Amino acid sequence: MALVAGVDSSTQSCKVVVRDVATGDVVRTGRAGHPDGTEVDPAHWWTALRAALADAGGLDDVAAVSIAGQQHGMVVLDAAGEVIRPALLWNDTRSASAAADLAREVGAAAFAERAGLVPVASFTATKLRWLADHEPENAGRVAAVALPHDWLTWRLRGYGPAGASRLGPVLDELVTDRSDASGTAYFDPAGGSYDRELLSLALRRDGADIVLPRVLGPSEHVDGPGFVVAAGAGDNAGAALGLDARAGDVGVSIGTSGTVFAVTDVAVRDATGTVAGFADAAGGFLPIVTTLNAARVLDATAALLGVDHAELARLALAAEPGAGGLVLQPWFEGERTPNLPDATATLFGMTLAATTRENLARAAVEGVLCGLAEGLDAIRAHGVEARRVLLVGGAVQSPAVQAVAAQVLDAPVVVPEPGEYVALGAAVQAAWALTGERPSWPVRLSAELAADPRPLVRAQYAARR
Repeated sequence: MALVAGVDSSTQSCKVVVRDVATGDVVRTGRAGHPDGTEVDPAHWWTALRAALADAGGLDDVAAVSIAGQQHGMVVLDAAGEVIRPALLWNDTRSASAAADLAREVGAAAFAERAGLVPVASFTATKLRWLADHEPENAGRVAAVALPHDWLTWRLRGYGPAGASRLGPVLDELVTDRSDASGTAYFDPAGGSYDRELLSLALRRDGADIVLPRVLGPSEHVDGPGFVVAAGAGDNAGAALGLDARAGDVGVSIGTSGTVFAVTDVAVRDATGTVAGFADAAGGFLPIVTTLNAARVLDATAALLGVDHAELARLALAAEPGAGGLVLQPWFEGERTPNLPDATATLFGMTLAATTRENLARAAVEGVLCGLAEGLDAIRAHGVEARRVLLVGGAVQSPAVQAVAAQVLDAPVVVPEPGEYVALGAAVQAAWALTGERPSWPVRLSAELAADPRPLVRAQYAARR
């Protein structure tokens, strides 16, 4: 039995799944935690990866490994392979003004044409500009820039600082894939190459001599210590592989944040910045919209009503679509889409008749789903087809979330069984690199819902926009 391992090095933790190449069955799993914070010493990720691999039974019988991970994090290395400063993560917003500066200097339309996106604080280029402006001595030491999954792949293969690694600081052995590279804001997803001028602009120095990870194709691999190592992927691209998503599929994830991503063969360039035109991990593209306010909105509403999530769902389903005119604009923590970082949440339409526990529960669910539906609209506006929606994330086992999704997303909805889809997708990529063929392992579903459009819900939300 040939085995492959997939890794998800996320913001919160490192997860490992080991799968049988022939069937896709999960043979064993492992997990280890990451520290909190928006800047983290990458050494913690390396410690967690080794612990999670050990928890999963090790790699002695594993033929191939792939590491997927959180996107955009800035890992800067000096010529000796040492990490110069703690990595700034995707959720570190200190580079918001740097993002605005870069967009102004290049122009939003030009940036979208060159990199498939318009800078926001999440993207790596903005963090490099912040480094140049606030820590110029550190910026001057940068010999290589990697993303979290790139750096972990490098370390797993045996590279790293002299004295702390088997093979030493060979920076040219850094590798990545199109999906993760496309979230840097200095990579052209359509052309498949780095834009060194954008890198230089971000770092305020000539970037010609800075090592960037070599971009591997979907089935390519490099050597590891006794096993094949695949390119790895960004987390959303890894999830798309884990879900076996194909052209026409749209993933809607409702976790701490919300995401809408589509699998397509066509590159998307959105000068408004609403849609980030990422690449996927299978040779195509993965346009994506991200919202900040998702499952936590439901957590807060359940706490306010003094109920658990099962009762919140029961209350929401007891109300009529449209919640009696009650509309929650759920921007509790500001919002990324639309780009309103200082926004707060607002409850509209409060009357004595409408303000019931049932309507409030329903308005919370509808508010979260309507925000994601607007993201799907933005992707569709670029000619991307949405034949079905794959609904994933911690909140989607709620029957109320499933029902409202079918009412506002205007497509059939399927709900895969809960699983670590980023790690599962990394294992798909590992098997692809091992065998040369993309496996199509079955994805078990827990629910399937036909489209059930209720235009009133979207119309009410749009009217309060």
